[in-house]
Amino acid sequence: MSKINIQKDIAGIKGLCIISPFSVKKPEKNLIETYNYKEFFKEGLDQVFVQDNEVWSRQGVLRGMHVNVQHPQGKLIHVISGRIFDVVVDLRMGSPVYKKWFGIELSASNQKQLYIPEGLGHGYLALTDAVVLFKVTTHYIPNDEIPFSWKSKESGIKWPVEGLNIIQNETDQHSKDLSEIQF
Repeated sequence: MSKINIQKDIAGIKGLCIISPFSVKKPEKNLIETYNYKEFFKEGLDQVFVQDNEVWSRQGVLRGMHVNVQHPQGKLIHVISGRIFDVVVDLRMGSPVYKKWFGIELSASNQKQLYIPEGLGHGYLALTDAVVLFKVTTHYIPNDEIPFSWKSKESGIKWPVEGLNIIQNETDQHSKDLSEIQF
């Protein structure tokens, strides 16, 4: 029996997984095993991660949406502190759920992780100040990432923005609607 629980193909998006890692909560010991190759492999997730990225975001920071095209990147997302609303959009041509989105709250308290397979657009909104860890399957390649607007009418993402002052970098602020982008 595996020490982790993995829900696969979430919202019909092939390869998208919600992971509840192994954890121990005792007065004398608190532990969360965020990644164990053997356990992931037993569950059919045999990706090799080549880099970890830790990102600090203030409340209201909206990172994305982005997709890597020539060098697609799988990601394992884990929140170390705070809360985020994490969103993916299936941008794989031929997918039965092409351009369908899925969003989930990830937090240090719920300890859920999201595995995002290659070919999905990705972004997140910091619901509180947050520290997010990304494990990725390929190294960052400059100019390979295509941004698209978090407000794209075509994707119809329902962001929990009420009461938040949205903060974005300049590239993300000027991203085109998803309908205007050729993949």
